[in-house]
Amino acid sequence: MTRPKIIGLTGSIGMGKSTVAAMFAEAGIPVFDADAEVHAMQGPGGELVPAIEAAFPGSTGPEGVDRDRLGHQVFADKAALQRLEAIVHPAVAAKRAAFLEQHADKRAVVFDIPLLFERGGHESVDLVVVVSAPEAVQRARVLARPGMTEQKFEHIFGLQLHDSEKRERADHVIDTGTSLAETRAQVAALIATL
Repeated sequence: MTRPKIIGLTGSIGMGKSTVAAMFAEAGIPVFDADAEVHAMQGPGGELVPAIEAAFPGSTGPEGVDRDRLGHQVFADKAALQRLEAIVHPAVAAKRAAFLEQHADKRAVVFDIPLLFERGGHESVDLVVVVSAPEAVQRARVLARPGMTEQKFEHIFGLQLHDSEKRERADHVIDTGTSLAETRAQVAALIATL
């Protein structure tokens, strides 16, 4: 039995990855959004809430995981972050496997995974697509987000491989430092090669 070509879509924070993922979806390519899955599993009644509360007491409430409270517990503590990842990553992997099974009849699927290289996910995909933009554009996009601070940006930035390294390791780069129309054309050109 054949399976879809798996496209690993990644890019550092603020590079336009969500916009590009939406373009793939609009073109009929199913997209697995790892961040959205994590949010759902950590939301009200989410399957990860009890395990996260057990590991990080006081980090949850009626709305599920309180990301600010959890963030304070793991923000600068590498061991705590590793404990959190040991809870979250296997659950995301199971959701991703179910997604792939659900879309087994498609010619391609996209795995939208922010830390694709950092967590070794690039080894499980057929094609790595990196979304990239100039650093000044990235910084402006991120700092415009509600609740984002320079400190939070620098912390997230420090967890991710530098954009130049991602570009170098990519099979394909989509430049989002241009117009939406130009970005859409790049996505369409890539889809045409699948």
